[in-house]
Amino acid sequence: MPTLGTQTIQSSYTQLLKTDGLGGIDATLQAVTDGDNTVSALELSSAGVRSTGTLNAVGATTLSSSLTVTGAVTLSSSLGVTGAVTFSSSISATTGTATIGTLSASTATISTATISTATISTATISTATISSATIPRVNGVTTFATGFTSSTGTNTLGTIESTTINNTGLATVGTLEIGATGPSITKVSFGTAAFTGSTFQDLDSATAGSNVTTGTFAVTGAALGDIVFGGLTSIGSSTGTNATLAQRLIPSFRVESADTIRYVILNTDIVSHGTTPAGTLYATAMRFTA
Repeated sequence: MPTLGTQTIQSSYTQLLKTDGLGGIDATLQAVTDGDNTVSALELSSAGVRSTGTLNAVGATTLSSSLTVTGAVTLSSSLGVTGAVTFSSSISATTGTATIGTLSASTATISTATISTATISTATISTATISSATIPRVNGVTTFATGFTSSTGTNTLGTIESTTINNTGLATVGTLEIGATGPSITKVSFGTAAFTGSTFQDLDSATAGSNVTTGTFAVTGAALGDIVFGGLTSIGSSTGTNATLAQRLIPSFRVESADTIRYVILNTDIVSHGTTPAGTLYATAMRFTA
């Protein structure tokens, strides 16, 4: 801009900036105009500044109070805000990093986010790394497409209130209550073992051999007091002197000691004896609390 010192008022007055009021700057926003009364996009008052056009800050910009944005925000570098931030439209960061200490949003759509603390009523998130999240209650249908995955740490859900939970991935639940006033399941353990086959005598011929076969196998997590359900895959293929042998074999399972299941298969028939072929033993130990 040329200096005014060598110019006449007639030739330079259009270069001067002024407000559109007659009393100078006051508490009311006034448009800044040039000497020819061309209105600029800048408005000034003793209380604040407003721009109706494009605002571009080349250097660092520090906001020490609240920021309200009604349009889209595009960040080509980092944004640091110490006060509250309210966005009525979207935030788009093309490059750099947007770091938000606390985010409160009624509805948020986030493609990738790193959030230290978030309270969100409704969220659609493609990829999120959340170090701490408070979810007060989930009512209605809760769908987990691939379950919860943590690279480190543990996802802990205190209480899920839902009529339906659909989960095609892996979900770990500490305590599960069945029904409104039903018992709570605190532990479920499962294990299998190879069964090599066994010959059973009938009760009348037990002196020539045993009508019982028994043994143990490992089920990690099982403990005394657990309720155990189990079976043998080959028990229905048992052969004997008549067709009733497989129907008269009774398998039972119990916890013998920590991580160890005892199985007993008893032939209760008084006339039929025969052989049960090799198969697989399986057992599930369940722990309940009132």
